Amino acid sequence: MSDDLGRSAVVAKTIVLGKLANSRTVLQRALRDHPDKIDTGSVGRVVAELWNAIERVQRESDLEVIRGIEGDTAKQYFGVFDELITAQKKDFTFHERNRRPPLDRVNALLSFVYTLLYHDIRSAIESCGLDPAVGFLHRDRPGRMSLALDLMEEFRSFFADRLVLSLINLKQVQGKEFAIAENGAVLMNDDARKKVLAAYQTRKQDAVYHPFVGKNMHIGILFQVQALLMARLIRGDIDGYPPFFWR
Repeated sequence: MSDDLGRSAVVAKTIVLGKLANSRTVLQRALRDHPDKIDTGSVGRVVAELWNAIERVQRESDLEVIRGIEGDTAKQYFGVFDELITAQKKDFTFHERNRRPPLDRVNALLSFVYTLLYHDIRSAIESCGLDPAVGFLHRDRPGRMSLALDLMEEFRSFFADRLVLSLINLKQVQGKEFAIAENGAVLMNDDARKKVLAAYQTRKQDAVYHPFVGKNMHIGILFQVQALLMARLIRGDIDGYPPFFWR
């Protein structure tokens, strides 16, 4: 399936739709909950752009075009991410997504939480008998777990990004818990890392409703459920991969 670009595009489309929809919901929640603290105009424009992107992806069948739309909308989403930070603005300012190394405190938090999520998703995939290195949206590359990166996409915004925002906005982490290395990398100290790990494990216990399965479940179980649904697709038990849509 992965070697067939047409079949890969079908799977990649649903993955991207899940990511776009969940990213849009995160921004809509911010508009609803903090209209007096954010630039509603700029955030609202990205909400509209994400809806346009969802409609474009639904009509698209070319894998490269789908990947291009995903990349463009990720830039737009992160272009207003700083608006979602409503506390400790002096220490936690976000300009753009950067990694290897992260160059500010927000990116350091995002990279760390994404890494935790990546390993959880990889474990879920392997427990279902799938090869985490063979993906659809992300293509094969030595040393990269492409399928794990695929399944991460629908979780990034509503789970990982919102966790980082909560840590900052609720002042559970502070600027003094970070240091700058000689190469410019911003690193968390041990206290911050322990706080993030504890918050990550706690957030996995939050219950969400899965519209496809029709049940409430912990987010930590949701990783396994999505991996099982992907396995069912690959084995021919279902016709399409149903991403998780957060409400």
